[in-house]
Amino acid sequence: MAERVNLGKSAPELYQTVIELDRLASDALTNAGVAIGFSHLLRLRASQINQCAFCIRLHARDALASGESADRVAVLSAWKETEYFSSKERAALELVEAITLISDGQLPDAIYEQATASLSKEEVSAIEWLAVIINTWNRIAISSRYPVKA
Repeated sequence: MAERVNLGKSAPELYQTVIELDRLASDALTNAGVAIGFSHLLRLRASQINQCAFCIRLHARDALASGESADRVAVLSAWKETEYFSSKERAALELVEAITLISDGQLPDAIYEQATASLSKEEVSAIEWLAVIINTWNRIAISSRYPVKA
């Protein structure tokens, strides 16, 4: 098996730009009033869908360290089946999932309408940017085969 190119090392200027985008997206979330712990759950959910083990572990730990409960982290992959999340959080999770699964070239109107009915324009914008950035990180980590060792 060929050794993978580590994108962070092979193009550090591009990698630093993604880091800066991540920082700006985090600032937008904070300014929109999205809790830091919940922002890690949003990152974690996209990473679960993308099966990015590196980011799953990272954001599960970050969510817990930011005050999210172990129960909310544990049930996240089946959040629709629980009562752990508010209607606002459910709209945010739905939006992140739809953007992560956007391969058919569409963000369904029903999901967007649900998001705009529950979330402010600032929250929608910040959550959409978060989805774009975490999907970028997932693709960097997966294609570079970031190690996930016990």
